[in-house]
Amino acid sequence: MKPNPERKLWEQLRDTGMYMLDNGLAWGNAGNISARVDEDRYLITASGTDMGELAEGDFALCSVASGKAVRDGGPKPSKEVPMHQAVYELRPEINAVLHASPFYSTMIACTGEPIPADWFVEAMYYLERIERVPYFHPGSRELGEAVRAKAGAANILLLENHGVLVYDTSLREARMALHTLETVCRMMAAARSSGVEMRSLSRPTVDGFLNESGYRPRRKWSE
Repeated sequence: MKPNPERKLWEQLRDTGMYMLDNGLAWGNAGNISARVDEDRYLITASGTDMGELAEGDFALCSVASGKAVRDGGPKPSKEVPMHQAVYELRPEINAVLHASPFYSTMIACTGEPIPADWFVEAMYYLERIERVPYFHPGSRELGEAVRAKAGAANILLLENHGVLVYDTSLREARMALHTLETVCRMMAAARSSGVEMRSLSRPTVDGFLNESGYRPRRKWSE
């Protein structure tokens, strides 16, 4: 019997949802996650699903080209399809997209504060480029287009007064990026409330790490 790639993906998505819930990166049905099946299809959580209780029937199979579900009578995709579709269309190397509203990251998304990417190794890699997306109503075409405008220049988007969108080459990498983002935002809040002054690494040090350490392949950007 041939392996079913969709089943493997929904199991990985289920595990990702549990990981996000267990680590304070998601709560209840606030958020949606997806993974690419092939060049023109991706699985996305259905509308109203709980991130900690995902089952096989809680995912819709959608077309990258149209953004619509490809199976009649299947579950209704999350209303945030326009954001996921924009990323998959613009970034063919991306295989996973996570949207959530973790406490500290969302708090910073409600401010104009920059998020440092030069405090420690994981931050240098996973937070290399962060962009802000102005507020548009969740699920709207306008929000999808705003994401499309910024998706090529970053791997993390702060959705102002909404939450965050993180995308990467795999669910594992996207999950790590989301967790790193929340950790840095939590450190920001803790440092400021306690009067601790954080020291940043120099730009040459950061560039040297990204270019020469071999920790991960250097990312390619559209600009």
